[in-house]
Amino acid sequence: MTDRTTGAGDVEAPLRERVYLELRDELLGGRIPPAERLTEPRLSKRFGVSRTPIREAVTRLVADGLLQREDYGYSVVVPSMSRVLDLYEVRIAVELRGISRSIENPQVRHDADQLGAELERWYGLRVDPPEPSPEFVLEDEQFHAELLGSSGNSELVAVLVDVNRRIRRVRMYDFTIPGRIETSIDEHIEIAERVLENDLVTAHRKLHEHIGASLEIVVERANRAIAAMNARAAELPIYLGS
Repeated sequence: MTDRTTGAGDVEAPLRERVYLELRDELLGGRIPPAERLTEPRLSKRFGVSRTPIREAVTRLVADGLLQREDYGYSVVVPSMSRVLDLYEVRIAVELRGISRSIENPQVRHDADQLGAELERWYGLRVDPPEPSPEFVLEDEQFHAELLGSSGNSELVAVLVDVNRRIRRVRMYDFTIPGRIETSIDEHIEIAERVLENDLVTAHRKLHEHIGASLEIVVERANRAIAAMNARAAELPIYLGS
């Protein structure tokens, strides 16, 4: 394939996007073994493009939690179960705190304009839900950040954003399952509506159910995702040979 990026910045964007999407799908599908060493020169040779779109694509994959930087380049991230569980506990505690602080102190009210705008976005998604895709995790993360942010504590939001980034690798699998996106949309709408109606006790319960009422649910989801990732990787030869 000819590299068409030289002197054409407007062409680099679709090349960068193509590299990103292809690598992301291979990483999620376990088609790149964890032991594989990924380097910009080898990826550049494989895709037939300059190192600029490669670098931009892998930078996004690092932000997604799918790749991690190494001295030689990049390697596949395989989450540990104990870390996933720890981070899910943090996520649950932080998200529920956004509502519980309003229950404890009636003077702490959610920003109706901020949450209302986010709710309208989800009404639109309910009318025209997207196809199953790991990218939907970003839409999901935005909802939870906006919901928590509307409670008025930006430090809680900062913690949630960091936690979500670190568990994104596992959570992406949820949204490749048919029907999962539609269920999430309905649950998001119900939670937001309850908060705006000031039915905070119900909203707190619904949010808890939505993100995992018990760690058993988290264990099942994470085990399935990580097991599938490792099984697929083990069945395949080393990727991108020299």
